[in-house]
Amino acid sequence: MKVACTGRSRALGARIAEILGAGLAETRISRFPDGEIYLQTGPLDGSTVVVGSLLSGDSLVELLLLIDACQRSEVQLVVPYLGYARQDREFKPGEPVSARAMARALSTGVDRVVTVNVHKETVLSHFTVPAAQVTLEAEISDFIAALDLTDPLILAPDEGAASFVATVAARGGWETDNLEKTRVSGTEVRMEPLGRGPWTGDVVLVDDIISTGGTLATAARMLRGQGARGVHAVCVHGLFTGNAVERLGSSGMDEIAASDTIESPQSRYSAAGAIARALSR
Repeated sequence: MKVACTGRSRALGARIAEILGAGLAETRISRFPDGEIYLQTGPLDGSTVVVGSLLSGDSLVELLLLIDACQRSEVQLVVPYLGYARQDREFKPGEPVSARAMARALSTGVDRVVTVNVHKETVLSHFTVPAAQVTLEAEISDFIAALDLTDPLILAPDEGAASFVATVAARGGWETDNLEKTRVSGTEVRMEPLGRGPWTGDVVLVDDIISTGGTLATAARMLRGQGARGVHAVCVHGLFTGNAVERLGSSGMDEIAASDTIESPQSRYSAAGAIARALSR
């Protein structure tokens, strides 16, 4: 077995290969003068794990080219972050179901798909090959435990994340709650106070994705204003668009952590173990 990676997923791919005891195929990526992407893999064998997060148009092209380059072997596709998954239905007439379009495109030339904490599990039904997700509640719980906080409150930023966050909290035996938020605009969110009242200990905000950081920054300021001793943020997928990291830092956040599904300086724990276990099943 070999593991082949796109440019933005090399570190995670190397970790997966190490756990599986597989070889790591060299992948060279460059551009033609007209801007088109050129890709070439090193020697493969009868089974290949292709690893690539879907972050942009270029990352999609890289992933499609890499899948095609591996056609002489059986291909298991790992998409750690499945971009476009949040457009999972037609919200307005004439819109594409973008999650469906991506799933159909990525089903070609592969035997199986594994992704991590997809926005909604129903998205998996759009793949035309067997598809499954792994979730990182255990990894997040272990990361929080390593912070050595005293009786932290594990807090979901909204009701939609409450179930996921409750599972994280249950593993560590911590209290959990969720905030109620009202979105004022695309960048402004108003938070309602916690139903349990001010929390003066440590708070860990947990979510599946951090994008602009606006929601969590608002929550951090509110929690600090209520007297929280420490405020930390942990997510699965750290997009950190624009100045998200600076926004969170200036809001009084002590810790900003994400997994390596999207590699960045905030990647503080790895999805490799969970992915490797799914591939081995």
